[in-house]
Amino acid sequence: MMSILQEISEALQKGRAKVVTELVQKALDDGLKAEDILNEGLLAGMEIVGTKFKNNDVYVPEVLIAARAMNQGSAILKPALAESGVKPLGRVILGTVKGDLHDIGKNLVRMMMEGKGIEVIDIGVDVPPEKFYEAYEKEGAEIIACSALLTTTMNEMKNVIDYFVEKNARDKVKFMVGGAPITESFCQSIGADHYAADAASAADVAKAALVGA
Repeated sequence: MMSILQEISEALQKGRAKVVTELVQKALDDGLKAEDILNEGLLAGMEIVGTKFKNNDVYVPEVLIAARAMNQGSAILKPALAESGVKPLGRVILGTVKGDLHDIGKNLVRMMMEGKGIEVIDIGVDVPPEKFYEAYEKEGAEIIACSALLTTTMNEMKNVIDYFVEKNARDKVKFMVGGAPITESFCQSIGADHYAADAASAADVAKAALVGA
């Protein structure tokens, strides 16, 4: 017989938000640990979605509905997770750089990162360097993730890093960059720490950076 955690994972992969929330509540009522429900149910399901997305076996719409199901399941778990002292893997500040209004890629990155158990502070699009720094000062984070989809805005990433240098905060965070025109060599040329080619890779890279792998 399939375990309830496996049922949660499979319902999430199909994007069946209502079923996910019912199963999460049932698992809690049955006395399962919130951390196990999160890791072996919700995150396990999202991990499979992420891998399929990376391999082009599923596409953006499927990811969006799976992420919505995960968010609804997580909302039910939140109080129990807080009570048991479960903390996210780490914290990422995510934004699309100044002059760039693209948000679909950024939103996918956020969902994939959240699917790895990372807390993401999404500060939106058209974000100037000062706003990245203000968010860092206010929220604290181990990673600053900058997205750009235009060749005309990609150099704004260097401006963000330079601003942190000015504020003597460069060595306190890791910088991650990505988006259509970005490459590994560009990442190195502006002094960023990590590059990711797509949303699923970004989540993997962020997780590895946070756990020190």
